[in-house]
Amino acid sequence: MSYPQYVKLVDVGPRDGLQNEKQPVPAAVKIALVHMLQQAGLKEIEVTSFVSPKWVPQMADNAEVMAGLVRRPGVRYSVLTPNMKGLEAALAAPGEQWPDEIVVFGAASEAFSQKNINCSIAESIERFAPVVEAARAKGIHVRGAMSCTVGCPYEGEIAPERVGYLAGLMKSIGVQHVGVADTIGVGTPIAVRRAIEATLAHYDIDNVSGHFHDTYGQALANTLAALAMGVWQFDTSVAGLGGCPYAKGATGNVATEDVVYMLHGMGIDTGIDLDALIDAGQFISEHLGRPSQSRVARAILAKRAAP
Repeated sequence: MSYPQYVKLVDVGPRDGLQNEKQPVPAAVKIALVHMLQQAGLKEIEVTSFVSPKWVPQMADNAEVMAGLVRRPGVRYSVLTPNMKGLEAALAAPGEQWPDEIVVFGAASEAFSQKNINCSIAESIERFAPVVEAARAKGIHVRGAMSCTVGCPYEGEIAPERVGYLAGLMKSIGVQHVGVADTIGVGTPIAVRRAIEATLAHYDIDNVSGHFHDTYGQALANTLAALAMGVWQFDTSVAGLGGCPYAKGATGNVATEDVVYMLHGMGIDTGIDLDALIDAGQFISEHLGRPSQSRVARAILAKRAAP
C-alpha cells in the first residue's frame, strides 16, 4: 500500500484546543504557544476565533493575539469566523494582522446544528455564504469544518449521504477546502472511509483533510485509514488539547505529537521537529496545570527525566 510521502498538519491547539478551557489563558501564553509551534516547524496554525465573548470568553482576546504574533514567511495563520460580524472583526485590524485563512463550519447532523448554532444545516450555509464571498474577495483562503461526519451525540450514527449533502453545500458557496471531522471521536476506520468517500464526490483529495478526536482511542487508526485513501492533510492539537462543549464526554483532538511520531515512523515527512513540538506541548500543559494528553510526549518526557 502506498501512503503520501509528505503530510501537512494544521495545529488547532491555540483555538480549538483552548476555546473550552474554564481557566483564563492569557494572550501572552497563547502567542508564545503559536511561536513555539512555528519554531517546531508547523506551517499551518489555527490561532483564535472571532466569536462573541459572551459565548466563548476564552477567545475574547482574539485581536490582541493576532496583533502579538511575530509571523514567519510560509506559515498560514487561520481563525474561525462564525458569521459576518466575526469576519468584520478579524478584518478591523491593519492588513498585516489579517488571517491568511478563515474557517467556517457546518454539521452533518441536523440535531447538532440546531443545538450548536440554533439553525438547520441549510440555514447555517446560507449564513456563511456572504462570509465566504467577502473573505475570498479580500484574497483570504476559506476552509470549511464539517462536524459530526460519522457520529452525533443526539442522532447517533451519521449516514455518508448526509456528509455528501454538507460537502455539496460547502462547495456551492465557494468553500475551498473541507475537513471531515469526527467531533465526538466515535468513528472507526470504515465509517471514516465512507465519510471521506462521500466528500470526495465534491472535493478533490488535495482539498480534503481529516480531523479526528480520540474519545474512544480511534484517532490514530482513523488517521491511518484516511492516509491509505491518499488524504495528506490533518488537523491535530498539541498535547491533545480540546473537546466539544456540545458533546458530553468528547475528549481532545488527536495529539500532534502522536501523529508526528506515527508518520515519522512510517517514513512520511512532516517538516516538524518532534522534540521542539513536545516542548510546546509541555509549555501549555504546565500552564494549564495538568499533564499532556499525548502518549508520545509523556513517554519521551519520562525518558528525558530518567537518570
